Amino acid sequence: MAESKTKYDRQLRIWGEQGQSALEKASICLLNCGPTGSETLKNLVLGGVGSITVIDGSKVELGDLGNNFLVDESSIGQSKAKCVCASLQELNDAVKAKFIEEYPETLIETNPSFFSQFTLVIATQLVEDSMMKLDRICREANVMLIFARSYGLTGFVRISLKEHTVIESKPDHFLDDLRLNNPWPELRRFAETIDLNVSDPVAHKHIPYVVILVKMAKQWTKSHDGKFPSTWEEKRAFKDLLKAKTITTDEDNYKEAVEASFKVFARRGISSNLRQIIDDSHAEVDSSSSDFWVMVAALKEFIANEGGGEAPLEGSIPDMTSSTEHYVNLQKIYQAKAEADVLVIEQRVRNILKKIGRDPDSISKANIKSFCKNARKLTVCRYRLIEEEFNSPIQPELQKYLTDEDYSVAVGFYILLRAVDRFAANYNSFPGQFDGGMDEDISRLKTTAVSLLSDLGCNGSTLTEDLINEMCRFGAAELHAVAAFIGGIAAQEVIKLITKQFIPMSGTFIFNGIDHKSQLLSL
Repeated sequence: MAESKTKYDRQLRIWGEQGQSALEKASICLLNCGPTGSETLKNLVLGGVGSITVIDGSKVELGDLGNNFLVDESSIGQSKAKCVCASLQELNDAVKAKFIEEYPETLIETNPSFFSQFTLVIATQLVEDSMMKLDRICREANVMLIFARSYGLTGFVRISLKEHTVIESKPDHFLDDLRLNNPWPELRRFAETIDLNVSDPVAHKHIPYVVILVKMAKQWTKSHDGKFPSTWEEKRAFKDLLKAKTITTDEDNYKEAVEASFKVFARRGISSNLRQIIDDSHAEVDSSSSDFWVMVAALKEFIANEGGGEAPLEGSIPDMTSSTEHYVNLQKIYQAKAEADVLVIEQRVRNILKKIGRDPDSISKANIKSFCKNARKLTVCRYRLIEEEFNSPIQPELQKYLTDEDYSVAVGFYILLRAVDRFAANYNSFPGQFDGGMDEDISRLKTTAVSLLSDLGCNGSTLTEDLINEMCRFGAAELHAVAAFIGGIAAQEVIKLITKQFIPMSGTFIFNGIDHKSQLLSL
């Protein structure tokens, strides 16, 4: 790992050694190595994935030189998979790379078990029928799957797997876990040792705002029937109480207390998202349950018992104006509580594992600790089968997108990306792919799109003539700039899935290169 630390220093700061280790163990399969596939895999090879397998049955043609920088003039006539694989290997010799000169559609039809050996499959430029077949294959084999496609000035990315659980979701904004409105005994006792009316001005301005708020919240609830401020007037009155405690104008700790007072008003207990997770049927575990759900089962027991309705404490505190002594003591109190919560949950995890007939030590203490630290931010993502979405999209959502001006172009491209596949199945070429007959292709594509909308239960809905004309003008071309963008998005989602960090996108990501917009459609 020492060499990796130097080589991947920047990304290690984002997803850490655990995330990098997951990447280096991952086995990735790419279907079709045109510009979209090549750009996706390039990002992952540079990031240090363990191994890649490139599947493509085509030869390099002159047209490939204008949109795929992984091939050159000397590649013309050779296997595209071989040339792209060799170029990718040059970018990072630590990655194991191999290729198979075969059309992905053939593998999907004749050797479905082939895909079970991979961590994740990236399927680029597949038509609808192949997408649906591959989706079923990967789901049965529990292999993660990402579809990506660029088509002229549009493109899409879609994740497909049964379930993806995230412990380290790393949200941009999340409320500090300070328990100011529900302090445990040690925090309460510490706060009681500090006098807010101390006469020494230096000591007064170095009382941590956590202590100020715990004490003032207690004072408020004593005179308000045990209730915290809830109305706008009460919250303002509480802030005025804090301001009245200042003795000089430069007391930053009291300013911090006023700014952080909303943390006192926050609702106690767990979020609706976490409630949904602990109440999920998967939290009723058995021997086949994943480690994640075993820990969720332990968390559910903890919340109902030792936690008193709360998740385990995270154990960290933000920077604040304070004397060093107060701050260090406060840190120790929070860390001690967090460690005690970890021990309780660890014991519950061991008991559950034993109960379901698994090795009680099969989940490491480090994993349990990470789970506890991130318990409030757990995320579970589930994805519909592509076939379900294609055949039975969520009607209210589809109708909303079709009538919403902000989404009309994105959903128009979504429909047309499906319509061109039907067009190709009927006429053996994509609209506008060959010179001549453009007017006829436009008319045929329009008819195909209207028929598709009708099949989806959207009778009477139409797409703009301009959008249909543009789709034909694209001629199924893969433009390098669009492919690079779609490849970047796809690679980003691959990293989220493999590292199990950050929240992967849900729904179908549509890129609209005409208006420079990207939108997610939940269908």
